[in-house]
Amino acid sequence: MPTFTPTVWTYLIVCPLVFLAGFVDSVAGGGGVISLPAYLIAGLPPKLAMGTNKLANGCGTATSVFKYARSGKIAWDCALPAAIGCLLGATGGSSLAVHLKDDVLQIIILAALPIAAIILILARNRTDEDTKSLSRTKTILYSLLIGLGLGVYDGLIGPGTGTFLTIAFSLVLGIGLLKSSGCARTANLASNIASLIVFLLDGNVLFSVGIPAICCSMLGNWLGARYAIKGGSRKIRLVMFFVLGLLFLKTILSFTGVIDF
Repeated sequence: MPTFTPTVWTYLIVCPLVFLAGFVDSVAGGGGVISLPAYLIAGLPPKLAMGTNKLANGCGTATSVFKYARSGKIAWDCALPAAIGCLLGATGGSSLAVHLKDDVLQIIILAALPIAAIILILARNRTDEDTKSLSRTKTILYSLLIGLGLGVYDGLIGPGTGTFLTIAFSLVLGIGLLKSSGCARTANLASNIASLIVFLLDGNVLFSVGIPAICCSMLGNWLGARYAIKGGSRKIRLVMFFVLGLLFLKTILSFTGVIDF
């Protein structure tokens, strides 16, 4: 099991960035591209960083889900099937990831992010209003399939899953961006829980860093959810573009060897 002794600098690096990641993640997803590097920059070994990240992110996402749910911004006939799909898909994706090289995963990300950005641009007229009237059966089926597919992505690659879920719910199901964001947080929570259990059983969670990070993540998610609920689809879309751009830049830098996380 990896060991690490945190210092004051560990908390000064991790806590502010985890707060920012929670804020971004609760609005449009993609907070992992900020939080995971924070732990690595602070010196945590990769597996310990991933497990601790899942601990804080899971609690933060749960806070965001609670805020969205209390405001009535979650379509449960979409969110619950998608959560089941994410849980199953993430399990399969994680199993596949161990057999792929890092270069292959980075190429997949580089190909996926511009496509997501183009889809988001084409969907710029999406609002907070629901535009399609699908039957309950189709809503449940499509939500399950979306969760399954993006759950595989989450287990295989990870960054931007919440953003992609939000886009998919909006375009495929015709759900307004605000409710789509709430559904995405719920589905993403399921995959976070599954991953956290695996890391806990393997002893790869550093609670001395994870507990303060939980507080920062929960606060960031709470404020981010308030920001999204008050600002509606326009603010969500702006944050989505920011996250996609950040993901794309980070992947290029990783692929070219400029950074190693």
